[in-house]
Amino acid sequence: MKIGNDISINVVSSTVSQSDSSESGKKTNKDLNSNKKSIWTRLPIVILTAIFCCTLWGSASPAIKIGYELFAIAPGDTPSRILFAGTRFIIAGIMVIVFGSILQKKVLIPKKSSILYILILACFQTILQYIFFYMALAFTSGVRGSIINAAGSFFSILLAVYAFRFEKLSVRKAAGMLIGFLGVFLCVTGGSASFLEGGFSIQGEGAMLIAAFASAVAGCFIKLFSQKENPVILSGYQFFIGGIVMSIVGNLMGGNLTIVSAGSIPLLVYMAFISAGAYTLWGVLLKYNPVSTVTVLGFVNPVMGVILSAIFLHEGAEALSIYTLIALVLVSLGIYIINKKSK
Repeated sequence: MKIGNDISINVVSSTVSQSDSSESGKKTNKDLNSNKKSIWTRLPIVILTAIFCCTLWGSASPAIKIGYELFAIAPGDTPSRILFAGTRFIIAGIMVIVFGSILQKKVLIPKKSSILYILILACFQTILQYIFFYMALAFTSGVRGSIINAAGSFFSILLAVYAFRFEKLSVRKAAGMLIGFLGVFLCVTGGSASFLEGGFSIQGEGAMLIAAFASAVAGCFIKLFSQKENPVILSGYQFFIGGIVMSIVGNLMGGNLTIVSAGSIPLLVYMAFISAGAYTLWGVLLKYNPVSTVTVLGFVNPVMGVILSAIFLHEGAEALSIYTLIALVLVSLGIYIINKKSK
């Protein structure tokens, strides 16, 4: 589940690793039978809800870039970018906690033993990921950002296999990862000529790769920590704490949010809902369905990011370029192969 993937999100994101490992996909027959009567197990509902979540996550890149205009944030204004992100995630954290409390019919409060988990997640999932994510979108297009950010799905496989030892690397997952990384590489370079002529920048494409990696690390930590604590609690409180830290840092550095349009505040609330709403709905789908049934639809995420960037950021020419189309197909295919249930 990728949050925010945003993502990465990598939600998810929370970002939960986009792999169908035996641990994350483990459900007893009793659990599945008890869920059969739920509306959330109906295939049309699952597909539509998953596409809606991916649409929310895909809208993150254009929403952030539009937000830079509505709050008069210049590309080089790092303090204001950090403040902008921090404000969003304070609201997102509150939304997740409220939504989760309503769904579970009790106030969600973390255990004392979970404070360290929340702080670690706040560091990787919110602070590190989104400092670089917001930096990247100030220096690259929404189309490129949406495709490159999908690298988190492929980083998560490497981390799950070699760093966290959650699973073994199967031929299917290795193939999906290589195909996906090929698509990311093609998007990053845009062809060797473009790459050599300055088509790649550390502040843009490089920062997005770092954000994707931080998202993958956070996803693995969520998988590890959620064995001892409710993942909704972990995600909601890490959003909130990470947002507070980023807001304080942004203020101390001299950041400022100038409202230059009536749409500024509604956009900020919508951006918070991207993380909170998509995460909550994705979590509901995972609760009532096998993990692979839900995560296999994650390939829609970069597709929606490219489509929405083309529409709202007027990046249609870039979205329809041969390099972008091939990269998008490879990345989406890689995500699909990784999450496709083995026979």
